[in-house]
Amino acid sequence: MNRFTLTGRLTRDPELRTTPSGQTVCHIRIANDELGAKRSTGYIDVATFGKPAEAAAKVLSQGWLVAVDGRIEHRTWKDAEDRAREGYTVIGHVEFLRAPRNGSQPDDATAQDPEEVKIGPVADDIEF
Repeated sequence: MNRFTLTGRLTRDPELRTTPSGQTVCHIRIANDELGAKRSTGYIDVATFGKPAEAAAKVLSQGWLVAVDGRIEHRTWKDAEDRAREGYTVIGHVEFLRAPRNGSQPDDATAQDPEEVKIGPVADDIEF
C-alpha cells in the first residue's frame, strides 16, 4: 500500500503549470514539524491535477495550513545544467484548513469557507 497523510503549512505560494498534454498541475511545498526529543522540520513536495489544481493556485498562498492525503511517487529529471536529479512527490488530495496566521489571503478567497474547499485527483486516478 502506498499512502501518505500529513498536515503542514505552505512554504511558498503554489505554482500552477500545464503539462504538455494540456492538463493543469499545481505544485506546493509543505513544512511539517516532527515531534520528539529533537524537533525538526520536514519539507514535502505535493502535486494535484485538474480543476482541484486550479482551485489550489487561486486560493492558497504561503502560510496556509493544509492536510494532504495521497501516494508517494519517485521521479527523475534533468536540471538546468543537464544533471540527473531525483526526488519524491506526494500526488493526491489537498484540503484547505486555515489561512495564514497573519490573516492575509487573496481577495477572492475570503468569500470561501476553506473547510468546504477540497482538491485532489479525479475519481479515475484513485486506485483501490
